[in-house]
Amino acid sequence: MHHRFVLHSVLFVAITQFATAQTLKVNGSTTVNLAVAEASEILRAENKMEIQVDTQGGSSGGISMLGDGLVQVGMISKHVSDDDRAKYPNVKFKETHIGEDAVALIVSKDVWDGGVKSLTKEQAKSIYEGKITNWKDVGGKSQRIAFFNKEPGRGTWEVFVHWVYGNPKSAPQVSFPEVGGNEETRNKVASTRGALSQLSSSWADGKRVFALGIKLEDGSIVEPTNDNIATKKYPLSRPLFVLTNGEPTGGAKTLIDFMIGERGQELVKKHGYLRLRDLKN
Repeated sequence: MHHRFVLHSVLFVAITQFATAQTLKVNGSTTVNLAVAEASEILRAENKMEIQVDTQGGSSGGISMLGDGLVQVGMISKHVSDDDRAKYPNVKFKETHIGEDAVALIVSKDVWDGGVKSLTKEQAKSIYEGKITNWKDVGGKSQRIAFFNKEPGRGTWEVFVHWVYGNPKSAPQVSFPEVGGNEETRNKVASTRGALSQLSSSWADGKRVFALGIKLEDGSIVEPTNDNIATKKYPLSRPLFVLTNGEPTGGAKTLIDFMIGERGQELVKKHGYLRLRDLKN
């Protein structure tokens, strides 16, 4: 009986490992996830692929889980940093560009209706550092600013602090309530009076949450429109990547080839991002 139990255990482990090996595991950015998750549905149906897509930890989670060998594809809305590469010296991080997005500063409807339609970089910095705490100091009504900070390490947060400070490492530690993925951020801002946060611009619906323009030093205001993102006139644009360890192979290659192909690029566009062909160098 003992030998039979051991044999069954070994067979179970072997079958489980085989099944797991056949499942393409993907994790990372909630921004990139929209298009990749829909592509995965198509590949499940048409190619009978087993694909598991998660958004645990956002972009940083995508990088670390790929680095630890827990997934075969990461989804990131920022570049892999030198620190990431140093942490995983044996991993050959390969970024495949699939589209372009922008980070918007979004506010709740009451703030928008109260007259705040744009912020300067200095105003954003002062709010982030707690020096400005009332909307009346930036052209709105007298009301406390309820700032929700994206979790540090997420692509959205890094784009914001890179714009404000030039380098994410230069950003001070702050004690604002934190939000994670795009849906959580949008819901929190929509349901809170006086709210402000950073969000993928395609998620700003103009009904419950509103994307502010960026007021430049010359007084002009730049909105996060597709044209301004494509030409880099809007200062908080960012690339969207899928990430592999070296050149993609197997199921990872099938997914990535789909994402940079015509059908995958149409999914990128469908979810509000710019396709590779839309970018203007």
